[in-house]
Amino acid sequence: MSKKHADRWRRWLRIRGMSQVLTVTAGLIVLCIIFGIMSPNFFSGRNIGNLLRQIAPIILIGIGQSYVLITGNIDLSIGSVVGMSCMLSATLMTRGVPSVAASAAALLASMLVGLLNGSLVARCKLPPFIATLGTMTIARGIAQIVNNNYNTDAIGDHAQGFRDLFYYGNTLGIYNTVWIALILFLILNFILRKTPIGQYIYAVGSNISAAGLSGVDTKFTVIIVYLVSSLCAGIVGLVTCAISGMGTMDAGNMYEMYAVAASVIGGVSTLGGQGLLFGTVIGAAIWGVLQNGLQFAGAPVAIRNIVIGAIVIVSVLLDVVIRSGSFRFWKAKGQNN
Repeated sequence: MSKKHADRWRRWLRIRGMSQVLTVTAGLIVLCIIFGIMSPNFFSGRNIGNLLRQIAPIILIGIGQSYVLITGNIDLSIGSVVGMSCMLSATLMTRGVPSVAASAAALLASMLVGLLNGSLVARCKLPPFIATLGTMTIARGIAQIVNNNYNTDAIGDHAQGFRDLFYYGNTLGIYNTVWIALILFLILNFILRKTPIGQYIYAVGSNISAAGLSGVDTKFTVIIVYLVSSLCAGIVGLVTCAISGMGTMDAGNMYEMYAVAASVIGGVSTLGGQGLLFGTVIGAAIWGVLQNGLQFAGAPVAIRNIVIGAIVIVSVLLDVVIRSGSFRFWKAKGQNN
């Protein structure tokens, strides 16, 4: 390989975060081998199918969060939007509204939250942490009041098509939930990698001032990423409703954590400007494999949460250290001594 091509390869790995994607992919393979050795049932067809179905919603919310993180922002309202979408769609269906209309209303409400998030951050200049913390509470409140602070009744047999589409049904032997995650991944990955808006998203995350001076509509770009994040969360809310067959007010709890975990484990930088959606998919897979494998190993839920939380902290710490050049600083300091 010539020096020119080698430099181009290293630059691509550094800018897009591919180096961490390759690392976590290797880590995923190692985890699968370890858990496969610990439990022969880990690689059973039934467990693999259930694992993919479990990972699919995490992929969806992780992709939405990745869009936001790449711009250097964060969305804390994801979990509450999931809950709001679940409760709103279930409540409408229990009151006789067709499942298609109920689903459309839930997705529209979810995107309105995304529009509000983007407007507060981009136009009102609120810190994304504060803006989405506020909308997180608002969305959770809406989830609580749509059915008078009660979980809904079962959505009924008339919504069986809805449940099959978003969870129980399968096409070509693969659960529809997995197909939904795959299709959205392909669409959103194409947008991020092959379209001008995708380049704008990376530009805003790398340097929003420079992006603005270059003619990028930074406000519009930020609004778009929050719309994508809320749309993904709204779809996961429909999946959650299909799983339970009803609306539950606590649906989506901890999903903010899961979304961030999938993103940062997969190499999306919390500092903005770097990350690949394929890495987010791998990060979601690592989350699912850890949860599934530790469950097979008999680890309690608390231990599983501790492991995931520790991995997130380490991933973010490594990203900050590498992006800030601290390794080079320590090396230089040691040489001077």
